[in-house]
Amino acid sequence: MSQGMNNMIVDRFADIRILRYEVSSFATLPLRDKMLLYYLSEAALWGRDIFTHQNDEDAIRLRTFFERLYVYQREHGGVVPELATYVKCLWFASGFHHHYSNDKFEPKFKKEQLVEWAEEAGEAGELRDGLIERIVFDTGYKKKKVLLEDGKDVVEGSSVNFYRGVSQSEVEAFYAGGNGHPLNSRLVKGADGELREEVWKSGGEYGVLIDKIVENLKSAAEYASTAEQKSAIEYLVEYYTTGDPKTFDKHSIAWVQDKNSTVDFINGFIEVYNDPMGLKGTWESIVELQDAEMTRLGKVIAENAQWFEDRSPVAQDYRKPVVKGVSMTAIDAVMLGGDCYPATPIGVNLPNADWIREQYGSKSILLGNITKAYDKASASSGSLDEFAATKEEVERSRRYGSVADDLHTLLHECLGHGSGRMREGVTLEMLKNYGSTIEEARADLYALYFMADERMVELSLLPTVDAAWAHYDSYLRSGIIVQLARIQRGKCIEEAHMRNRALISRWVLEHGGDAVCFI
Repeated sequence: MSQGMNNMIVDRFADIRILRYEVSSFATLPLRDKMLLYYLSEAALWGRDIFTHQNDEDAIRLRTFFERLYVYQREHGGVVPELATYVKCLWFASGFHHHYSNDKFEPKFKKEQLVEWAEEAGEAGELRDGLIERIVFDTGYKKKKVLLEDGKDVVEGSSVNFYRGVSQSEVEAFYAGGNGHPLNSRLVKGADGELREEVWKSGGEYGVLIDKIVENLKSAAEYASTAEQKSAIEYLVEYYTTGDPKTFDKHSIAWVQDKNSTVDFINGFIEVYNDPMGLKGTWESIVELQDAEMTRLGKVIAENAQWFEDRSPVAQDYRKPVVKGVSMTAIDAVMLGGDCYPATPIGVNLPNADWIREQYGSKSILLGNITKAYDKASASSGSLDEFAATKEEVERSRRYGSVADDLHTLLHECLGHGSGRMREGVTLEMLKNYGSTIEEARADLYALYFMADERMVELSLLPTVDAAWAHYDSYLRSGIIVQLARIQRGKCIEEAHMRNRALISRWVLEHGGDAVCFI
């Protein structure tokens, strides 16, 4: 750690900070819970290379090559800083594209240097086919992990490894009518011109790694806290074994119904943000412990879900007449894997299947120790003093910012994603490359709409309505200004959550006039 660095920050490189987070309650857990955490954590670790390979079919080869150069230099006098930064970026992104911008990393070293380093380390043979050099130095080759540009074939233009040899129109035709394994497979075109799926399951694609995940899940099932949790684990094992999407639905239902376990987990092919078509799930895992106090606040929100739904600012036809099974749990993350690490969410709402949400409800999770790590790391960053418009804004943020931000996350995950219903025959997948951003905007707007309601004070979720303005201030600062620090000058915002914040904040800026006083 560099001198004077905030003690929450483990490392800095490129535009990235690595933070440490705490799991303060682990030591007091009974042995049974610790064993459950251990096996679930092992299952989370085995999925790392699945996610990396999903990001690009050549990502593991590239990472392995650069790791060998890194190890050689570390053992022979020290790692060249430019190489160290590039390797750390590969590790952080689980691939060679930036996790927010989707742009390919630009090396700070020359091709001649790379050749020299490879020769010194005895790895020159890896450069003979030219692929590694092309990935690293050819700016036009695989330049976008996920292409979302209108008027272009977003499948052919994306580097992600969900489709091979197929066009956007062929993907749309193949999955018309809900056939196949859209969430857990790769769609490829064979030499005969026929389209087929390579299903991610035991004995299939990623089978060796999936078998290790299954092995640890089976061990975890022996220490399950509840019958529902054991069923959720057993259905997940069956899903990984067969690849049957209907079995994953059974797992999701059992997982939603398990509301009393101190230890909980997420594991599987789940979120579709990295697929330009919004179909394929990236592998992810979170292993977690319940935070009693924050969970109490989440329970208050969940118990009042019908009140919020009845007053939702959407047409009556799109409200749920009866809200079922909504729950909110605040947790401390113990282990993170795949698409959840090291770029970590602060909240999760699952399952994603609309029909399960309507019939069985959903479960929302706030990663409390992650938000605390962010708060501690940013306290001395100077960002607030730099971008806040007035001293009053700074004071309001320091007084109420943390509690207001947590409330927004609770409302976003528990009610925003869990609210409303689709028109019959309409699915989120129909929005394609717009779907993820619009869904995140919907959840954010729901939370922003209710935050300043007096009901928040009545339910003791905020100390005063004025506290909501601390979040409105920070939301606009982030959406219009601060989050742009994560994007290289001249590049577009690509990540769904960032796009959502930008579109809401810019709408407010455009329509708010003089009331938007900080700009």
